[in-house]
Parts: sequence; structure tokens; C-alpha cells
Amino acid sequence: MPNASASGAKLEVRGLHLWRGERHLLRNVSFAVEPGELLQVAGPNGVGKTSLLRCAAGLLPVESGEIFWRHQPIAAQRDTYHSELAYLAHVNALKVDLTARENLLFGVGIRRSVTSEEIDQALARVEIPHCRDLPVRSLSAGQKRRVAIARILLTRPALWILDEPITNLDVGGIALFERCMATHLEEGGMILTAAHQSLLAGRSGVRTLELH
Repeated sequence: MPNASASGAKLEVRGLHLWRGERHLLRNVSFAVEPGELLQVAGPNGVGKTSLLRCAAGLLPVESGEIFWRHQPIAAQRDTYHSELAYLAHVNALKVDLTARENLLFGVGIRRSVTSEEIDQALARVEIPHCRDLPVRSLSAGQKRRVAIARILLTRPALWILDEPITNLDVGGIALFERCMATHLEEGGMILTAAHQSLLAGRSGVRTLELH
């Protein structure tokens, strides 16, 4: 994985406002995520956590405010920004008729070439090597989530934006994913996430943004 700190990577949101109909959902939200940092967005359901993450990922337009990547507006560099970003939503975005291996081959292949050995290593890292040649349709919800996590690991982005990333993971799966996140931060990566459960609690570089 590239070291984000060595390349000046940084996500910054300034004065973000978002309305949903007549409701002022996000009001003057500002924050920054630098290499080695995890920012967890917290707040009650309906407060705008998912909308904020989608805005930060460049998937939802904002009414006012600016979002910067590497000190430049993301609107001026969408292709570059998305090439350095992994976005994981509530759904896994997997093709259920393809095998786990095929999903990783095609899902990662649109960004970079990937070898069978790399795919095997990623599936082993998320502890489902036996699922390699099984159709995703036949996997459990937790196994599907692990395939989606393996896709992030193979993509090697500097920035992870994760919406409820531990959905459908058991205790062991959550611990495994926290190890993956910790490694990503140690390598200079950045994480912006929203989850009902605190992740990497007590670790240096982990902060919380409360929405009301």
C-alpha cells in the first residue's frame, strides 16, 4: 500500500451544508483526516451520517461548502480522487453469480492488474480462503462482507470511507477488520467511518465527530 503521508494526502471538509427537502440535515460541518488518522462520525439515526460520508466520497452533491483532497477541490479531480478512495456502504456491491475470486479479479481489475496469488493472499488475510471458488450467492452474510473487505485490501487506496463497515460481521470478523484498519493507519492510510460501535477505541489518531 502506498504511504499516504509521503505523498501529501489529506481529506478536508470545510463548511459543509446539506438539505434534505426543507430539513437542514448537515449544518456547517468541517473536519480533516490526515495520514494515520481515523475519524468516526457518530450520532443518532437520521442525523446525516451516511449523507456526510457520501458527500465526502463525492457521491452526493452539497449545497454549499468544499471538500478537498491533497489540498485541491475534489470536484476538479474526481478521477484522481476516486482512484485513491475505497467506499464501502451498507451493501457489499458484489456480483452474486460470480465466485469470490471472480469478484475480486474484476472489482480490483478496473483499477490495477491483480494476480491470482494476490487474490489468494487477500482471502487468506480475511480468513476465507476456502470461499475462493464459491459463488457469492452461496456465502453467508459475514463471508460476503469479508469478500468486500478483501477488495479494499487489494485496491490499496490511501483513503477508506466506510459506512457501518462491521455489518454482518461476528466478533471474530470485527476483530479481524480492526486489525486491517490498524495496519492501514500504520502504513499512513486514512479512514472516515460511521458505525454504531466504536472502532479502534483508545488508539492514538482515532477521533470522533458528533453530529446532532
